[in-house]
Amino acid sequence: MVNTRSQTKMADNADLLALLAEMKKSMEKGQEEMKKGQEEMRKGQEEMRKGQEEMRKEQEGMKNEIQSHVESKVGEIKDHVNSCIEKIEEDVQSVKREIGEVKGEVERKIEEVENKVQGKIEEVKEKVQVKIGDLEKRLSELEDRPINFPTNPDLTYSRPTVKSLTFDGQTSWTIFKTQFDVLSSANGWNNRVKASQLVASLRGSAAEVLQGIPSDKLTDLMTIENALETRFGDSHLTQFYRTELKTRRQKPGESLQVLAADVERLMSLAYAECPQDVRDSLAAQYFVDAIIDEILSTQQG
Repeated sequence: MVNTRSQTKMADNADLLALLAEMKKSMEKGQEEMKKGQEEMRKGQEEMRKGQEEMRKEQEGMKNEIQSHVESKVGEIKDHVNSCIEKIEEDVQSVKREIGEVKGEVERKIEEVENKVQGKIEEVKEKVQVKIGDLEKRLSELEDRPINFPTNPDLTYSRPTVKSLTFDGQTSWTIFKTQFDVLSSANGWNNRVKASQLVASLRGSAAEVLQGIPSDKLTDLMTIENALETRFGDSHLTQFYRTELKTRRQKPGESLQVLAADVERLMSLAYAECPQDVRDSLAAQYFVDAIIDEILSTQQG
């Protein structure tokens, strides 16, 4: 009976030991598998670390490559820009040289023209002086000619020996008055006859001035001349003549002699109060201005 219990207990212990041995084996196997898993995990982490390191190196290489490429392109762009700037500077210098050459040529042409103009002006002045001398001589001869005035101032004179003049207000009053005075002297008119002849010579807007003169003053020479001077005196045309001088240009087919004479005429009307040397200087400048367009168009052609 006792042996049976002892045997039973031993059998139970054997089973327990076998179970424990099995459990130990399983635990050891699990630990082994765990160690393998940890080793694999460590290897995976190592591979991951290597992969990250390789990725970092690749990124660094790519960054360096991009930076090198950008620096290369920037260098090329800078070289291109510098090349363009140098070319532009060369072009600018070339244009400046051309401008300097053209300017020098224009100045030389202007100097030549001024010399020619001055010569023409002197020639015209000499001719004008000769004509003025002839006119003064004729006036002197007329003044020396004896004139017999009738005792009756109301006596009507015979037909003038010199053709009568007309004035319509469209020409210079000063020039007309000078011509009229010469005509009056040549015909031996007194002031009363001069007044009558002056009234008869008026046309157009000039004749309209008579409407403002009282009828009893129409035979008074001074009253009529003062009214005409107020309306048509050259002092009112000074600005007009100066404007005409500034805008005067050589006409197609017009000779330099004709142009110079017209400039001289306008100068005497526009700057009558100026000294002769000032007028000569201004005349030369206006003459150059009048022909400069023709010079430039000739050079361009």
